[in-house]
Amino acid sequence: MQTVKKLENFRGAGISDPIGDNHVATSLNTPLKDNAFDLSDEQKIEIISDHFEQIMETLGLDLTDDSLQGTPKRVAKMFTQEIFKGLNPANRPSISLFENKYQYNKMLVEKNITVKSTCEHHFLPVIGKAHVGYISSGKVIGLSKINRFVDYYARRPQVQERLTRQILEGLKEVLDTNDVIVVVDAKHFCVACRGIQDDASSTITVEYDGAFINQQRRNEFMDFIRHQ
Repeated sequence: MQTVKKLENFRGAGISDPIGDNHVATSLNTPLKDNAFDLSDEQKIEIISDHFEQIMETLGLDLTDDSLQGTPKRVAKMFTQEIFKGLNPANRPSISLFENKYQYNKMLVEKNITVKSTCEHHFLPVIGKAHVGYISSGKVIGLSKINRFVDYYARRPQVQERLTRQILEGLKEVLDTNDVIVVVDAKHFCVACRGIQDDASSTITVEYDGAFINQQRRNEFMDFIRHQ
């Protein structure tokens, strides 16, 4: 709420882009219009292709060149069906819960999950790893489903803090437990390729609930993800 109020103050002062290089999220939910899914993927591809063609022409590129003439359509398909496919709830992975027949009631950790996302402020890549831990409430999910869940929330314009929180809240819901922890360690190409142009730094975000509010539990999880 404080972030939103600050943004409102900036706008009231006539500042058109209060976010700038601050890279802050304004909400837990990805900002979407009410009619975000009125158009089909095919319709979106056609519209985006037309607009991207205009961008390329404005930059002075010759779209009659064999190498460039198909680029607007390729970019439109990539945006709609690949790197931003996580915007559409229809692409949310189907999750099946299974009885914890092994009676395994300790921590389960899935680490080094590939994160490929996009900074919503500059539309440049965010690449890194996610580490997830949870304690079963009596149900478990297949390990690959955790990876798919992370990928679903990553495949949209994102802010890393929001991405980490969305993964946490989504897994709490499907696992029916609050005992979840998520760490994301990622490199932001908007930092590496523009502005400060620092290609050595990475950003780490952590979200947790339930049993992981306990410092000892968190330390145990951190020890697991550090172990090679």
